[in-house]
Formats: sequence, structure tokens, C-alpha cells
Amino acid sequence: MSSSAGKIQVVIFDLGGVLVDMRGVPTILEWMENRFTAEQLWTHWLSSPTVRDFERGRVSADSFAQGIIGELRLPVAPADFLAAFTGWMAGLYPGALELVRSLPAGLTRATLANTSSLHWPRMMEEFELEQAFHHHFPSHLTGRIKPDAEAFQHAIESMGCAPETVLFLDDNRPNVDTARSLGMHAVQVKGPAQAREALVEAGILKTGILKI
Repeated sequence: MSSSAGKIQVVIFDLGGVLVDMRGVPTILEWMENRFTAEQLWTHWLSSPTVRDFERGRVSADSFAQGIIGELRLPVAPADFLAAFTGWMAGLYPGALELVRSLPAGLTRATLANTSSLHWPRMMEEFELEQAFHHHFPSHLTGRIKPDAEAFQHAIESMGCAPETVLFLDDNRPNVDTARSLGMHAVQVKGPAQAREALVEAGILKTGILKI
């Protein structure tokens, strides 16, 4: 990918799993008595009509809780589920904000995240992500969700950039596959260390250890 370094003008980050430490999967698996593997749970979550409606801002938090409890047959009350769900963000990974701020000044920085009204304000304010990027494309505000192509197309069109000038970093393979199908450079990464490796490979950052 380093041969394309001169073409990259925009870096788009996913948030959960890349910059933000999300810890909800073990809780759900425990509730489910491990009827799913973590991979199976993510596959279901990404395709769940209930999750997709909630993360596109189409249903209330209560409807989301009731729906996902029914889908996964979780032995918890909606209020308890929402309390746990709201607290699943453990914070930024060490070095996450420093990594974003280390990008060259000439690059456009953006986020493209499947998220909700329960998580977004905390990420923007408490985690100080709002000012670290030029653009944000949260699913619950845009009404568009990954891995749907329209989520990526909306971001590209809003920023007025060509797909081949974009590097997209995400921890979920289906999202990376969609980005690549649209002509974007895309790499599956987990956490800031792997994200930095991808940025170095792309020629955007120099080699070196990420300071945390």
C-alpha cells in the first residue's frame, strides 16, 4: 500500500475497536451462556434489524433494548440491558488521541462509526474526539450504517473526495470489504498500535513506537 501514499488525502477511522475500547461482547456472551462465539455475535449484531434501526436513529432506546433482548434471548430486563449497554465504553485506548493528532496537518481526518445517542455524546465530549477530526459521520445522525455502501458514499460525497484518496481503518472485515469495493484503501485493524502500523505502511507516518 505504500506505493499509493502520495494519493492519500483523507484518513477515516472507525471508533469502537480502533480508537475506543468497547467491552460489551463478553457481557452479552455471558448472558447468552456462550451460545454464540464472539465472531458469531458480531455477525448477528451487524445484520440485526433491531441494531440497524437503532444505530440509524429510527427507534428509541427502549425499543432497541426490547428487540435485541428478544433476538438474542437475553435473561435481562430492558432497563438493565440499557444500563449495561451505556457503560460498555471503557474509554479511549492508550495512545488513541495521540495517534490521531500525529497525522500530518495536510490530511483530512474523519470518523465513520456505527453508534447511537447513548454513546456518541460521551465520545465527543469526554473523550475529546470532536475537535480531533475535521468530519464525523455517526450512523445515528446520518441515517446510514456500515457495512452498507451508502454509508461510505455519503462520507465521500460530503467531503468531496475521490475514493482512491481515502484510507479507511476499521476492526470489522465486512466494513473493510465494502470500502475496498468502492475503491478506497482499507485495512482491518484493532487498536491504535495496528492503526499506526497501517498508517506507516501507507507512508503517512514514519516508523517508530507509538508513545502512550
